[in-house]
Amino acid sequence: MGYEPGILPGMRTKTTKPTGKKIADQYDNGNYNYLKYWDGRDYEHAAEEMAIKRLLKGKRFKHAVDIGGGYGRLCLLLENYADKVTLAEPSKTQLQIAKDFLKDHPDIDQKLMQADDLQFKDGSVDLFTMIRVMHHLPDPMKEFGELHRSLSKDGVIILELANYAHFRNRVKHFIKGKKLPIEPVDIRSRENQREDEVAFVNHNPTTILKQLDKAGFTVEKVLSVSNLRSPGLKKIVPKAVMLSVEKVMQPTLARSYFGPSVFFLLKKK
Repeated sequence: MGYEPGILPGMRTKTTKPTGKKIADQYDNGNYNYLKYWDGRDYEHAAEEMAIKRLLKGKRFKHAVDIGGGYGRLCLLLENYADKVTLAEPSKTQLQIAKDFLKDHPDIDQKLMQADDLQFKDGSVDLFTMIRVMHHLPDPMKEFGELHRSLSKDGVIILELANYAHFRNRVKHFIKGKKLPIEPVDIRSRENQREDEVAFVNHNPTTILKQLDKAGFTVEKVLSVSNLRSPGLKKIVPKAVMLSVEKVMQPTLARSYFGPSVFFLLKKK
């Protein structure tokens, strides 16, 4: 689902604990339309598609599942790489929007499903994508366990996370003489930092790598994504120019976790 990773003015940084609230509880709010969230975010969308194409180049799958994919934004791209595509989304409201968005793509299944309770048989899915979901998971180990159970022996996962250790945050912490936290950081505004609100966090990639290893995954590739994400920059630099630079930056800055978004390509150990 949607987010703008990084610490913004008026927000405080603190580690957070899981709340009892489900992601769907927030996105089933009748006032929220994830399709409209992407208005004005053409660069971010294109950068994410660029990363997925890079990671899946030359690959073909029997069954691809996009977890928490909202209205099916990335399912259209996944059709180019899989015989069958499933949108696994926890929000009834977003699935209603998906019915219209995907009306010309009847072969894309739409399933009401939580990431911590995937309704797939063991080893039955060849490709999982989980983009813009990790920011709602302070402790993703249960979700990682479900992904590992459902993934086929030779299958792959594209996992994206909102990166707290991006370049600007590293500079800010260096100036203040502070170390980057290893725990997930709550980026909700003060008034929304309540137990009845769904979690909203940025992650330290080094911590996620340890969790993935514990869950039984190996990291095959890493990309730094949306490296030029800036409202001001998007106003003065043509999107085509930004994407040309993005193309170079994604692999070059991957291991430094430069950008606000990190993409991992995972396989089972």
